[in-house]
Amino acid sequence: MSNTLNTITKDGVTQTVEAYNQSQASSVSASSSNSALGKDAFLQLLVTQMQYQDPLDPQDNSEYLAQLAQFSALEQMTNVAESLTGVSKLVSNIDTSVLVGQLSNMIGQNVQWTMTTSSTDEDGNTTKTTTKLEGKVTGVSISDGTPTVIAESGGKTYQVSIGDLTRIGTGSQSTTNS
Repeated sequence: MSNTLNTITKDGVTQTVEAYNQSQASSVSASSSNSALGKDAFLQLLVTQMQYQDPLDPQDNSEYLAQLAQFSALEQMTNVAESLTGVSKLVSNIDTSVLVGQLSNMIGQNVQWTMTTSSTDEDGNTTKTTTKLEGKVTGVSISDGTPTVIAESGGKTYQVSIGDLTRIGTGSQSTTNS
């Protein structure tokens, strides 16, 4: 059985931490090559503009300098945006690490949670059934940023959202229909 603490699930795809980091690195290098292409295209456009200007009525040098200044400012804003994206990812990783650390303290604890299922009869009437289950936490998982605990109850394994937990400790099982 693979270790669920060393996997990342994003957009329904689960992969190891190493594979996820490699895919993120390749997407960053692809976006860098796109911005380099933009820089080259701008410089080629500027050189072409200079080549085809009217020799009897040349453009003023200040116009070229203004274009270069605008391009430089745009490039710096792009670099700042990329840096902020990196900082955002770093903060998100720190938050996730802290959350995993806190949730890992629940491993081995008895928990109680609610599970709601809906069923529709042949007349189209929907019936919701809420079941309270109790089990022991065996692991922690964060999928698409949503923290869950892995709990075993009655020989089955459940992935329980933190919001569905009703108690840490022991309790009785019951079923209600609404």
